Amino acid sequence: GFHAVPDATVAHAVLRELAAKHGWQRVASHVDALTTPACAALGLPTMLTTRGYDRDALEACDVGITGCEALIAQTGSVLVTSRSSGGRALTCLPPHHVVLARADQLIADLPGGFALLRAKYGNDWPTFMGLISGPSRTGDIERILVLGAHGPKQVTVIMTAW
Repeated sequence: GFHAVPDATVAHAVLRELAAKHGWQRVASHVDALTTPACAALGLPTMLTTRGYDRDALEACDVGITGCEALIAQTGSVLVTSRSSGGRALTCLPPHHVVLARADQLIADLPGGFALLRAKYGNDWPTFMGLISGPSRTGDIERILVLGAHGPKQVTVIMTAW
């Protein structure tokens, strides 16, 4: 799902609605200017993916809430790196991935996204970069579409003007 909202207050309200709708009990996130206040507004126990976290505990979380480097308009994708999203596992182990972004992170296309990374990181690139274009899906098991086979079953982007 995608939600374009005017400010953090509305973004936090959308998160609370999602939590109630999906019955979230355990949240995983990382320290970030957008994610930290959002998780505090949820009022649920939050596991932070800091160095040395328990991967099994992360997998038991109902939702992973992350930031991103950019939103790529051309492909409808979220550009994440190990520095913007709390690491690889946070974007794919919990069954629901919520991405928090600002409107100024909306980039026209992939070359623009890569230019942003070059400008931001120079030669010190993150160890991981990924494009997320929706829930994990595969059709290679007897040609039956399976959601969540190698990642989250749901992806939600909340983009604010802030």
